[in-house]
Amino acid sequence: MIPWLEGAAPFPPAAEALRYPNGLLCAGGDLSPGRLLAAYRNGIFPWFSAGEPILWWSPDPRMVLFPEELKISRSLARTLRRGGYTVRLDTAFAEVIHACSLPRPGQDGTWITPSMQKAYLRLHQLGHAHCVETWIDGALAGGLYGVAIGRAFYGESMFTRLADASKIALAHLARYLERRGFAVIDCQMKTAHLASFGAREIRRDELAQGLAIWTCEGEAEARRWPPEDAATLFAAEGGA
Repeated sequence: MIPWLEGAAPFPPAAEALRYPNGLLCAGGDLSPGRLLAAYRNGIFPWFSAGEPILWWSPDPRMVLFPEELKISRSLARTLRRGGYTVRLDTAFAEVIHACSLPRPGQDGTWITPSMQKAYLRLHQLGHAHCVETWIDGALAGGLYGVAIGRAFYGESMFTRLADASKIALAHLARYLERRGFAVIDCQMKTAHLASFGAREIRRDELAQGLAIWTCEGEAEARRWPPEDAATLFAAEGGA
């Protein structure tokens, strides 16, 4: 059994999450900005399918990418040097989250339900949720979105329509966050794809200790990121 959140009830301690399924902590509550931001500050995130109650998770161990540990493959480095793309920030959030919500090959549905899209669009309007977009030949080719609090960025999902488009966005995100003094990108779940970029697993309590500091640091006022800030991160230094 897991706790059911009623009204403004606080989250239970993340350490009480189940071992199987790994990280399931509680259910219920809502997707209001205050609830979502409280979750992220405590290393908790929502993940559920249509027709299910809101489920909250905090797995252990936790996949994270420290921006300064970003690894770029030789093939991606060539792509970054070659150019032929434009990277923008926060200009097409609704398009990015909708593209991320579309079922992938072999999947029947999506966890990015209409209610989730609405909730994160609201966070974006408030300056907490952000997207990184890769544009090729004037079209949105790939991207990602997540939530920023203090010096912590919580990655939610990414998509690609053309080869390397989402990889370009992730590389620019990591470099952009490093230059702005961010401490961590929370990747949530372990994947080989993220590991190839240098992401690694750490203990949940280690992440929690960091978040207690990182989420209280940095810019005090949430705001949208300037669209052009990531456009020349690699071009300016001749590639990766």
